[in-house]
Amino acid sequence: MTVIAILQARLSSTRLPGKVLKNIVGKPMLQHQIERTQHANFVDKIIVATSDQTEDDAIELLCDKLNVACFRGGLNDVLDRYYHAANQFNAEHIVRLTGDCPLTDPKIIDEVITLHLKQNSDYTSNCNIPSLPDGLDVEVFTKDALNKSWKQAKKPSEREHVTQFIRNHGEIFKVINYQYPQDLSEHRWTVDEASDFEFVTQIYQNLYPTKTLFTTQDILSLLEKQPELKKINSGYMRNEGLAKSLINDKEQGYE
Repeated sequence: MTVIAILQARLSSTRLPGKVLKNIVGKPMLQHQIERTQHANFVDKIIVATSDQTEDDAIELLCDKLNVACFRGGLNDVLDRYYHAANQFNAEHIVRLTGDCPLTDPKIIDEVITLHLKQNSDYTSNCNIPSLPDGLDVEVFTKDALNKSWKQAKKPSEREHVTQFIRNHGEIFKVINYQYPQDLSEHRWTVDEASDFEFVTQIYQNLYPTKTLFTTQDILSLLEKQPELKKINSGYMRNEGLAKSLINDKEQGYE
């Protein structure tokens, strides 16, 4: 059984261009996320899936430097990118991560994988009903579920957002949700805006020098001591990108 984490990343973000290679305490943001994911015990291999656009050459160069596999595919059909990456590396189970989440928690990645395998589900996530901060999202799905999605997904939102077809078709797939003991869903730890990047930078500057693999609980303890940090990037809607894609679906005649 092979569990492969596919971490999607590109430099052409509309809200914060180049964000995945922005520097945080001396390293590109994407490098921090890769290094944290490497501590997940049940991930056999990490692949960075980026686009075939020239501007994303820098992502491939970073992967070469870090000795991490890099797969390149279409810019907008991310589902197609995942499908071909999973085939190339013979994945049986795929962990989907996005390159704008440098606070990702390897322990939570392992817990979602464990639940997925124990329940023999097609798709397991901690964000279908979120209980964790935006930015700790983990989705795990089988190669068979990915194959079905790739063949059947038609809506633009289902091609851009890899697991949207699965989540739209609970009648086809066995879908399981991971629930964290605390409800931390109000927190925003992802990087979409300049203020998000400032927030994450502050977290790293406070914690990384003394504990490179700081935990979710370490972040929460810091926020209790310095509650003003939460105000840096408050007020944004969760999953704004998906919401825009769903509007685009309707504009193109999809229901």
